[in-house]
Amino acid sequence: MRQYQATLKVSTPDKSLHLITSEIQSVVRDSGVNIGLCVVYICHTSASLLIQENADPDVLADLEMFFSKLVPESLPYRHANEGSDDMPAHIRSALTKTSETIPIVHGQLGLGLWQGIYVWEHRTHHHQRELIIHVMGEP
Repeated sequence: MRQYQATLKVSTPDKSLHLITSEIQSVVRDSGVNIGLCVVYICHTSASLLIQENADPDVLADLEMFFSKLVPESLPYRHANEGSDDMPAHIRSALTKTSETIPIVHGQLGLGLWQGIYVWEHRTHHHQRELIIHVMGEP
């Protein structure tokens, strides 16, 4: 079995979902794995990963709207020394995922037709996010 790891840096300009499917697919291609698994892990507690529809941007806007109502920034959080958006970002991250596992089929990510992989930035301002991609399987 072959194993391959890469680190990916993602610059997020603001609170939103950032499509990273092509960057992950490049890592899979570089790995030489034809059949196996790709694990994507984000090394942060105020951003998360999501597999979601990549065709209609209204889906992403509705997710943002729902989470802004579910986890408002206006509550009197105790942890506020990094800004009013920080504690809500931690909660949103806790409710979502820090990793995703995707099958590799014929050297490609085994995503559905309308699926994409996103970094979901939960903070208001620009951040540099680091992801570890681990690919394992057979050539």
